[in-house]
Amino acid sequence: MDCMPRVCVTVPTYNERENISKLIPTLLQVFKDSRIDGWVLVVDDSSPDGTGDIVEALSREHHNLKVIHRKGKLGLGSAYKDAFREALMDDETDLVVEMDADLSHDPAYLPAILLAAQHSGGVGLGSRYIKGGRIVGWPTRRKIVSWGANFLTRTILGLPVKDGTSGYRAFTREALTRIGYADAGTKAYAFQVEILYRCAQQNLSIEEVPITFYERQLGKSKLSSGDIFDFLKTILRLRFSL
Repeated sequence: MDCMPRVCVTVPTYNERENISKLIPTLLQVFKDSRIDGWVLVVDDSSPDGTGDIVEALSREHHNLKVIHRKGKLGLGSAYKDAFREALMDDETDLVVEMDADLSHDPAYLPAILLAAQHSGGVGLGSRYIKGGRIVGWPTRRKIVSWGANFLTRTILGLPVKDGTSGYRAFTREALTRIGYADAGTKAYAFQVEILYRCAQQNLSIEEVPITFYERQLGKSKLSSGDIFDFLKTILRLRFSL
């Protein structure tokens, strides 16, 4: 990857002690193996299990790891807003990645997602729902919720992607600068759809890359019924206002 620009991988965390301890070394090894000039930015919402302290300790060993400690659980969308702002403050960073901390997103797919973002000039999207993509370990209810959410993003918002709710994605600096991410109206999981919608509204290309998504093995899912309600409100707001 000789032509790959500097990359920031952003990872929001809340009670991900065991997972983050595995994810960070794996990510740093992918940087090394793929010759990616990358750094990791963890945004921790004062995890009671000490996730932020673990990352802080690791950051003293690795110059390309940084952690933002926030005061309380402020939401996924809010975490990514802070992460994007911090990443773009580094003038050399030209690609910004979103990745979950729970090991559901395999770092091995990172090079392909980065290349898709570069190629498209907008977004490289890790997709579970295009040919070659799949999900491992989800119960039927979770699959139905995910399928329904993606159906709504395509039919109501007209998003030209199969997996608009995927949280594994890379943006070019230009894309994040153009879409006004700081003005996104939700702090919850629906942030993912709103950001893609803003990209589509700006005529930025979104290139999907097949990935295998693994259900978390440690810890609990953060998705709640409130997040589902917020998702429905968000797509209706976007459809009739933005």
